[in-house]
Amino acid sequence: MAAIVTRQSIPRLSCAVAALPKTGARAPAWRSQPNRTSPSPFNGRGFRTSPAGTIGITQYAASALGDVVYVELPTLDLDVSAGDAIGAVESVKSASDIMTPVTGKIVATNEKLEEKPGTINKGPEGEGWIARIQVGDAKEIEGLMDLDDYKKHTEE
Repeated sequence: MAAIVTRQSIPRLSCAVAALPKTGARAPAWRSQPNRTSPSPFNGRGFRTSPAGTIGITQYAASALGDVVYVELPTLDLDVSAGDAIGAVESVKSASDIMTPVTGKIVATNEKLEEKPGTINKGPEGEGWIARIQVGDAKEIEGLMDLDDYKKHTEE
């Protein structure tokens, strides 16, 4: 499943954008919001020592998937490397692994998706987030597409 993470949206997360390394390898979605209590996605005003991010899928990916019927969430406190499969999303059309775009530790999961997987279709870049990750190496974020690159990629 194509997904993208934006550099503009990193320090803490809350607006789904998937993650796709510039190499074109397939990776999952990811959202981000600045280090504040109120969400302000795609701001990108610098990073903390270890930024946090939200893994999810983009609206584009959710539309391509169709109606989501099952979500396998990742395990809490799981240490992951970029590209690791951490769960899965199943829809009436297909199934796809959820892969992490960066190295880090899973610090939260959206348990609402176990009961209501269709939340992803209603708001993949909002309420339909999948997991939150504490990023292990902020430099990995530089290898991800920004929002403009992702939009161009999905138009091709």
